[in-house]
Amino acid sequence: MFKAIFLSKEGDQFRAELRELDDAELEANTPGADVKLAIDHSTINYKDGLALTNKSPVVRKWPMVPGIDCAGTVVESASPAWKPGDAVVLNGWGVGETAWGGLAQRGRYKADWLVRVPAPLTTRDTMAIGTAGYTAMLACMALADQGVASGDILVTGASGGVGSFAIAILARRGYRVIASTGKLAESDYLRALGAAEIFDRSELSAPGKPLQKERWAGVVDSVGSITLANACAQTRSGGVVAACGLAGGMDFPSSVAPFILRGIRLIGIDSVMCPIERRTLAWQHLAQEVDRQLLDAITREIGLAGVFDAGRAILSGQVRGRIVVDVNR
Repeated sequence: MFKAIFLSKEGDQFRAELRELDDAELEANTPGADVKLAIDHSTINYKDGLALTNKSPVVRKWPMVPGIDCAGTVVESASPAWKPGDAVVLNGWGVGETAWGGLAQRGRYKADWLVRVPAPLTTRDTMAIGTAGYTAMLACMALADQGVASGDILVTGASGGVGSFAIAILARRGYRVIASTGKLAESDYLRALGAAEIFDRSELSAPGKPLQKERWAGVVDSVGSITLANACAQTRSGGVVAACGLAGGMDFPSSVAPFILRGIRLIGIDSVMCPIERRTLAWQHLAQEVDRQLLDAITREIGLAGVFDAGRAILSGQVRGRIVVDVNR
């Protein structure tokens, strides 16, 4: 038997609970999986909050063990790629949505979904980074790949998980980072991460002109909607905007003006189905570039029983930085 967060739905009746499951239930609900993990840690992302509260149709198969990422140790493998004792990290691929996820003490997954935990990171470190840090790295890699080598970079949703990591990564790489946040009380925290300037998100959250004063060489946006439209309108000629979130909405009320008159590029960041080669590279960069002392400073830890409160808190904007879930606590 093992403990897991279990989501079920019959008609309009949604239920989220911490319960015990057995290996037979795990195997019956993970067809095609060829690697079994003893999970050490998971985490809480915005998407997890939506699943835990049934606020959005994140879960598309019932019943479900939520948790879009996890890290642990291989205990059984039918794949030659992995052997017992290997430490691995998993992000995306639909886990917690269409496949049983990581908020549990055990899991079964496809071999080609897994990435080896790169030294010097531990499994706990990878969940302190989590999908948020991994997504932020993909966005930062996109800016570099598109030729943004220097200049002012705007990071929206700055005090959230993606924003926090994007600031730290970009500052370490030598960019001048400007943070947009709805929590100006967190200014000291954002400066400690590396932000050179901080301003209130309200400056970007009201509809603006299609073309505005050129300000940013690049943007990492986790908000979407009007904020993303304004960020594009303020991006300098030839600049790059990496869009990786929709906390403010899925719409994009913009025009073609920034794209055809300034030649800016809008790059979508898909962390869920990202090819294994690129996600492995992202994790290698994270292992080399993330300050582990800083990682500890922006992380707090909870047990499985605490995920329900954490899910509600992240949706209401009450979470700063990262939450690690010790599934064995």
